[in-house]
Amino acid sequence: MSGQGLLHGKSVVITGASSGIGAAAALLFGREGARLVLAARRKERLQEVADQVEAAGGRATAVVADVTRADEMHDVARAAVDAHGGLDAAFNNAGWTSTGTPMHLMADDEYDRIMDVNARGVWNAMRAQITVMLAHGGGAIVNTSSVAGMRATGASAPYIAAKHAVIGLSRAAADEYAEQGIRVNALVVGSTSTELMQEVLTQTPSLFEPFTQRAIQRRLAAPEEIAQTAAWLCSDRSSFTTGAAVPVDGGWTAK
Repeated sequence: MSGQGLLHGKSVVITGASSGIGAAAALLFGREGARLVLAARRKERLQEVADQVEAAGGRATAVVADVTRADEMHDVARAAVDAHGGLDAAFNNAGWTSTGTPMHLMADDEYDRIMDVNARGVWNAMRAQITVMLAHGGGAIVNTSSVAGMRATGASAPYIAAKHAVIGLSRAAADEYAEQGIRVNALVVGSTSTELMQEVLTQTPSLFEPFTQRAIQRRLAAPEEIAQTAAWLCSDRSSFTTGAAVPVDGGWTAK
């Protein structure tokens, strides 16, 4: 693999790496020279992605972990140190989808699951990653939010609240750790053609037009398009970018 990649030599953690944007990021980051620790709950799918990275000439270690477990996020961060000598960057992409259930009909356990994965998961991951980065001279963290983190989108209220929280956590951490050399940014992601999205559209074809028409570009994003922006934010080329909520949404938030 070429030594000229955007992330050449960097030790990078990706959560939610077994499918969708996370899997696309793993393959892209690997091609760009990153040394990866990939985390997700689904062991077989995760190992498949790690094997694909390795087959393409990259380096990847798969660690089965749940972002809602703080101890497991510390294990993932330590795995980066053990495998690659430190942690230069992290892409916290694990998430749980919205069901669109009205607030007054939503069960407590549904609310808890959405908030635990999307907000607490980022909290757990960042605390573990920052602890390691402070001991190794800094780094860059990118957290996946959503257009639902900027406005009401028709998603369920807990999902909107959780994605707002991701942006708030990112900005707070960026401010708190800037002097220690840690940058933190959030991606404001629009509708993306992931496996999960395709399942939703198969079950409810009527949603295709609303999802695509909200973006100025009138289409869904490819997972690789989201991954490209995450790679840039993890790289040294974004050295003066921190505390930002970066739209990767086809122009949805421009309207």
